Amino acid sequence: MATVGATSSASDVFALLNGKSGAGSSDAMSTSEEVQNRFLKLLVTQLKNQDPLNPLDNAAVTSQISQISTVTGIEKLNTTLETLLNTFNDGQSMQAAGLLGKSVLVAGSQLALSAGKASGGVNLGGPADSVKLSIMDAAGRVVQSQELGGHEAGNFSFVWDGKSDSGAAVPDGKYSFVVNAVRGGDKVPAETLQVGTVSALVRDKNQFQLDLGVLGRVDFDKVQQIL
Repeated sequence: MATVGATSSASDVFALLNGKSGAGSSDAMSTSEEVQNRFLKLLVTQLKNQDPLNPLDNAAVTSQISQISTVTGIEKLNTTLETLLNTFNDGQSMQAAGLLGKSVLVAGSQLALSAGKASGGVNLGGPADSVKLSIMDAAGRVVQSQELGGHEAGNFSFVWDGKSDSGAAVPDGKYSFVVNAVRGGDKVPAETLQVGTVSALVRDKNQFQLDLGVLGRVDFDKVQQIL
């Protein structure tokens, strides 16, 4: 019975596919489908012409077939993921474009007082019985403290009327604020949120950023709330 000396094992077949056993550049495969087809043809030829006294190792054949299947599966998975990513990016760009000219809450502690009015927000890590707001000027002096009451976990916004604790109006400009939240005798995690107006949409690598003017740029997924 004739034998195929150049492909005496399944490992040799796999090596030929990758150009490691005398295969020339013309044998290079461009896709995993072509690799799979050639592998099967060579394997069938080898099975037909194997030496009865030295048959193919079943475990080796199974291993090589698994490798081929894995390569094919990964290529299809990558194609699917790329399609999903493109679809996601397209949807994200449309959502982000819809925010142009709108005010959003993002992480930060700045308050921009204009015409006697400023807005901010708080993100509570849990329900709180009491949330205290302290507003400070550029020198760090507290100009107003107020009790915002109890709130459930999550985001909420507030409005400052631009007045000090004495009731006097303070000049327009930049201020900052801190919050302290408690439930019973325990402190509740509280993140300060600043308000910014979306003036432009900027693409950065594989994501979109919102230009908030003097507040700089923030990633689209960092927006806590749209006002």
